[in-house]
Amino acid sequence: MDSLITAAARALAAGDPLGALKRIALRDDAPSLALRGIAMAQLGDHVRAKALLRSAARAFGPKEAVARARCVVAEAEIALVSRDLGWPAKALDLARATLEQHGDRVNAGHARYLGVRRLLLIGRLDEAERTLAELDPAPFPPASRAAHELVVAGIAMRRLRTQAARAALARAERAARHAGIPALTAEVESAFLVLNTPAARLIASGEERPLLLEEVEALLASKAFVVDACRHVVRDQHKVVSLAKRPVLFALARALAEAWPGDVPRDTLVARAFRLKLADESHRARLRVEVGRLRSVLRPLAEVSATQRGFALAPRRAREVVVLARPVEEKHAAVLAFLADGESWSSSALALALGTSQRTVQRALDPLAAAGKVQSFGRGRARRWMTPPVPGFTTTLLLPSPLPID
Repeated sequence: MDSLITAAARALAAGDPLGALKRIALRDDAPSLALRGIAMAQLGDHVRAKALLRSAARAFGPKEAVARARCVVAEAEIALVSRDLGWPAKALDLARATLEQHGDRVNAGHARYLGVRRLLLIGRLDEAERTLAELDPAPFPPASRAAHELVVAGIAMRRLRTQAARAALARAERAARHAGIPALTAEVESAFLVLNTPAARLIASGEERPLLLEEVEALLASKAFVVDACRHVVRDQHKVVSLAKRPVLFALARALAEAWPGDVPRDTLVARAFRLKLADESHRARLRVEVGRLRSVLRPLAEVSATQRGFALAPRRAREVVVLARPVEEKHAAVLAFLADGESWSSSALALALGTSQRTVQRALDPLAAAGKVQSFGRGRARRWMTPPVPGFTTTLLLPSPLPID
């Protein structure tokens, strides 16, 4: 490897893409194409970066398997950053195996981290934890150690283990400072910001206030009766009942919890549960049926009793009833939650992350775009959606991974 290639590689490792391009911008050999691709990725031109990396992979000869594998890993990282979650994970696994076989532990480890970060984005936390447990970050350079701790913190935040998350981010901050890469330091600072941004709202006795992630963790560990509107579950200290597939029952439970210790008029419950402005006798009859079902489901946790004007909730063990709601609530809040990270998403990536169909995501994006809340660029398969970050809005509780319920 000649001196210019070596100098360009060192510049990229230090987070200086312009310094790297000064040395190799006019060269078209395979190593230069690969380094130019990485430089363009660091500058944010992902389309050009992918094209250069693919050209480099083709330019490397059949005996240069390690170099081609490194190009695949670099392209996988670009796909992750650009939220192309449909990028073939098998290609990354093959590249990682090639790197491990040839003793390139650092890049093989980086490939594993990319796989874990993808699993984290699509909510497969158990699989992400198992993969991460196979990695020992100690022998890796500071940048890789920082990446490891960022993933550890990401899993801890989604598991609502805020102390573990803060400890991991502190280690990531030290490693990023040692690496001296500004972009990496900014990523750690952004992760810290999630811990210091309201993650939910607490609604109790007619009042509401924002909650940080640590406060959410404390609430779910308390003796309170919690109607969790982030996950559509009802819980106390001993038991959790999921109503995720029973929206009418959950709407009733939430309305009763918000009014506790008072009751809710029957017409109000009809409006909340069935989304009707006016109620007739048939709706009231249906309400009685649904309340009966709610009584049966909540029997281990609470009693739903009839009053003169409606119904009231009475927890069996808890002395307090609260509602845990998303910080921003609207019809398509889950889609906005993913877009709030400031990255550009394809509708297919959003569908994968949300665990729904691409058509369902598109039906949500169209009214959001009409309202000016999201914007798109590109056409066809290259179309991407994004929105500026919403102040005071964190996505942590909205990712499609279950909150701890054991």
